[in-house]
Amino acid sequence: MKKSLIALAVLAASGAAMAQSSVTLYGIADIWFGNVKTDGAGGTSVTQLTSGGVSTSEWGLKGSEDMGGGLKANFKLSQAYALDTGVATSGFNREAWVGLSGGFGEVKFGKVSSAYNDVEGAAGAAFGSGALGPIANAFVSDAEYTSRPANTMYYATPSFGGFNAMVSYSLDEKLAAVAANSLTVTPAVDAGVEIVSLGVAYSAGPFYAGLGYQTEDEVGSTVTAKYTQANVTYDLGVAKLLGAYGNVKNTAGLSGDDASEWQIGADVPLSSAFTVSTGYAKSKRSFTVGADDKVTVFSVAGAYSLSKRTTAYVGFATSKLDSTDVKTDRYAVGIKHTF
Repeated sequence: MKKSLIALAVLAASGAAMAQSSVTLYGIADIWFGNVKTDGAGGTSVTQLTSGGVSTSEWGLKGSEDMGGGLKANFKLSQAYALDTGVATSGFNREAWVGLSGGFGEVKFGKVSSAYNDVEGAAGAAFGSGALGPIANAFVSDAEYTSRPANTMYYATPSFGGFNAMVSYSLDEKLAAVAANSLTVTPAVDAGVEIVSLGVAYSAGPFYAGLGYQTEDEVGSTVTAKYTQANVTYDLGVAKLLGAYGNVKNTAGLSGDDASEWQIGADVPLSSAFTVSTGYAKSKRSFTVGADDKVTVFSVAGAYSLSKRTTAYVGFATSKLDSTDVKTDRYAVGIKHTF
């Protein structure tokens, strides 16, 4: 009888522990079929089946443990993969972190989405699509900044009346050599990028505004890349208005390689299940050597919710590069499933 009571107590304690912690397998499976056509001399037309039309296909594990008093321990592991080939990237290349959250906000340590990345693209038209979106296809910053840096320490405040702020710092982990029997440290190997990232956001009813700023210092370089982006959305009910502005200094650490970029757009729900999103973006890039260049992109896409976790989408995007007068048209139809 005594042994039975002990066993029941152990099982009860185990059940309580299980109830206080959770681990979730989650992911995105997104694939699209379409055609990409480029005009002009040497133009091409490619029909393709490609992963990640709207969102990057990924899978991962995430979990949380309630430690009492409002304090939680959290973790996330995420890996990208190509749905068309089945090939996955190495390791948990998207995110890999552990942290704590509570009344003080949240801290994370590891390979973490930067504070700038938390607000970047928040007003993206065409559902923020990588294949069709104006921001993805026009903004220089979208292609160049580091979205999920390694060796990162991250902090986000709790929400105060709809306002919250984020800050993250990523170490370059530059290796150094120490001479024998000496306290002198001299640089030995260049490694990594030092990243300082800031973000602020405000949300109240139909209105959202976010501002992000990020600097990237590559070890061994004397030039700092600087990225700034502001996003604003306003939901009128009949349509959600989208606006974004970005500015880049020393793109990818190249002195004088600067860019200014903007996007306007709207999401228009035509029914409870079907939404059309359209947008126009333009970026202007200047170089220390060579002529300035411009890119313009127009996109329109529609998404139909087949269920709470599955969406079918179709879209068209056209872009033009001024320096070569080359136009690229992209047609796509795809499906996105979350789990």
